[in-house]
Amino acid sequence: MLYSWLTVVLCLSLKWVSCYEVSNLTFPDSFLFGSATSAYQIEGAWNESGKGISRWDYITHSMKIVLDGSNGDVACDSYHKYKDDIAILKELGVNYYRFSIAWTRILPDGFTNDINQDGVDYYNNLIDGLIEAEIQPWVTMYHWDIPQVLNYIGDFNNPNTSDYMVYYADTLFSLFGDRVKTWITINEPITFCAHYPLGSLALGAVLPPGITEYLCGHNVLRAHAKIYDLYQRKYKESQSGRISIALSAEYAEPATDSAADLEASERKLLFDFGWFAYPLVYGNYPSVMIDTIRNLSSLQGYPFSRLPTFTLEERLLLKGAYDFIALNHYTTSLTADASADVKSPNFLNDALVNQYKDSSWETSSASWLTVYPEGFRKLLVYIKKTYNNPEIVITENGYADDPGVLNDEGRINYIKSYLSQLLKAIYEDGVNVTAYTAWSLMDNFEWYNGFTVRFGLYNVDFDSPNKTRTAKESASYYRNIIETRCLVDVCEE
Repeated sequence: MLYSWLTVVLCLSLKWVSCYEVSNLTFPDSFLFGSATSAYQIEGAWNESGKGISRWDYITHSMKIVLDGSNGDVACDSYHKYKDDIAILKELGVNYYRFSIAWTRILPDGFTNDINQDGVDYYNNLIDGLIEAEIQPWVTMYHWDIPQVLNYIGDFNNPNTSDYMVYYADTLFSLFGDRVKTWITINEPITFCAHYPLGSLALGAVLPPGITEYLCGHNVLRAHAKIYDLYQRKYKESQSGRISIALSAEYAEPATDSAADLEASERKLLFDFGWFAYPLVYGNYPSVMIDTIRNLSSLQGYPFSRLPTFTLEERLLLKGAYDFIALNHYTTSLTADASADVKSPNFLNDALVNQYKDSSWETSSASWLTVYPEGFRKLLVYIKKTYNNPEIVITENGYADDPGVLNDEGRINYIKSYLSQLLKAIYEDGVNVTAYTAWSLMDNFEWYNGFTVRFGLYNVDFDSPNKTRTAKESASYYRNIIETRCLVDVCEE
C-alpha cells in the first residue's frame, strides 16, 4: 500500500540546513505519549528527610569532573515541587510519566534493613498525584544513582550487587506495585558500564578496562533477570504489571557500501544493543561478541576470555525476561571496519570498528548528538528483524540546545523528523512501536555537562528560588501532537 507524505521544509534556523519529510499520517489510536526525567537530575533534597548518599552525591562533592562545577543538590527541586511537575505534565496532556526512584531515598544505605518512610511518602504522593491527574506512573528503579555504600564495594562489578538490587526491587513492588504497572529495572547499562568518561572511577571498579565493562554488564543482566523472575512468581498475578530494561543504542550507519563496512555495522549493533538485548531474547551473548572477545583476549595475552560466561540456569532465567523492548535513542554514527587494527583491551575497541559523525548532519549543543532521523527508522527495522518483531517502546528521545532558549525550533524540528521516521517504521515497515517518550520533561542536571546543555520541553530558571518552569515552544508543539495525534495541521486517517 502506498501512503502519501507531505514534504515540509524544516529549515527554520541556521542550524537546520537540510529538509526532512514530515508525515501526515495519524498515530494509531492505541499509541501512547509520555515524557521522562530521573531522580538525581531533578529531585534535589540530596541530604534531606533521611535520604542516604548516592554515588553522584559523592562524585559531585569530591571530584572536579562536572563541566560547570555544578551538582544535583537542588537541581529542579522536584522533591519539594513535585506538584508543579504534575501540573506541567497535565498541561502537556501526556499519557504517562517515566521517572526514577532514588535508591537511597527509599533505602538510605542500600539495604532493606532500613526503609526510609519519608522517601516512601514522597513517591506515594507523586504516584497518587499522577493517577489523580490521569497520568500513568512508569517507574525506573535504577537510573545511575547507586548508594555510595554499594559503590565502595564494587558497584555492579560485585556479583552480590545483583542480589542487593533484587531486594530493593522487591521493596518497590511491595510499596508501589498496586499502582505502578510499567517498570524499567535499569536505565542504559551500556552508558554506565562502558561509555561514561569516568570509567572505572564511576563504576567503583578496581579492574582494568576490557574486564570491568563486561563484569558490570554481566551483573546488570543477572540483576534484571532475577527481578523479572521475582515479579512473575510473587507479584504478576496480583499486580498485572509489565517489566523491561531501558537499552540505549545509536544506529551504526555503514560508512560505505563495502562488505567490510556493512559487516562492521552489524557487528557494532550486536556489541552495543545486542550486548543486553540478545541474552534477553535468545539466552546468551551474540556469537560475534563471544568469538571476537575470546580471540582478542588470547591475542592480548589473557588466559581466559574477558567476556564472562552465564551458567545454564542464568541463561534460562534471562531468555524471555522482558515484556517489551525499551529503547533510548538519540543519534547515529558512521561505522567503518577496523578489524585489521587490534588495539588495547576495552569495550570501545573490541568491536573492531571506527565511528564518526557525518559533517553534513545537523548538530546540537551536545557534541555527541547529531541529527540523522533516518537512522532512527533503520534501527527500529533492525530490531524488528533481529529480535522477532517485539513490541518496542521508545523510553527516551530528545534534543540538546543551549540554556535559556525558549523558541526552540531545533527541538521542534528534531521531534518532527524523528517522529516522521517512527511513523514510516510503523506504517511502511510494520514495526510494532507502541509508545514514545520525550526526553526530557524539563531542563535538569545533565551529568558531566551540568547545566550547560538543556534537553527540556520546559525551561527551568535555576537562578530562581522557585525553580520556575516555563513552557518552551516545543512543549506547545508536543502537546498539539498528543491532542491531534498528528505532526502537521491536517493528517490522513
